Amino acid sequence: MGILSDKDIEEHIKEGKLYIEPFLEDNLTPNGYDLTIEEIYIPELKEKIKEGTVKVPCMRWFLISTKEYIKLGGEISAQLWIRTSYARKGILSSFGKVDAGFEGNLTLSAFNASDNGVNIAIGDTFAQIVFEKMQREPKMLYEKRSGTYMGQKGVTMDKK
Repeated sequence: MGILSDKDIEEHIKEGKLYIEPFLEDNLTPNGYDLTIEEIYIPELKEKIKEGTVKVPCMRWFLISTKEYIKLGGEISAQLWIRTSYARKGILSSFGKVDAGFEGNLTLSAFNASDNGVNIAIGDTFAQIVFEKMQREPKMLYEKRSGTYMGQKGVTMDKK
């Protein structure tokens, strides 16, 4: 029935309707929560980086796993948005909807469309998650509907 404000997010966490671990007060925004980079995977290099700074080469696809483990209650779905600080550096990303009942770290796909390598630091905030209260709980939550990535941890490649 609308987007959750920072106050709503805190209330939903206290009531157990939403879970974010670790939860950092500084990552809370007026209408969402900034997600932190835990791991970066550049398929071309076949290496998962978990510390320091990664220079993503120009014109390269890469994946990011969030540090935060998210659990959405039955009446909450979410949208993901790239932080504009990365969009301004030439990073493009297309995110899907986070379904009601989803639980796990999020794997985010991105592409460096700039003419230069872009430095991305582990621990930096990369995307914002915006939680939405649905009018009614769905007939089947994510786990029952597909559940393909339920409980995922770290960068998770396509399972289909």
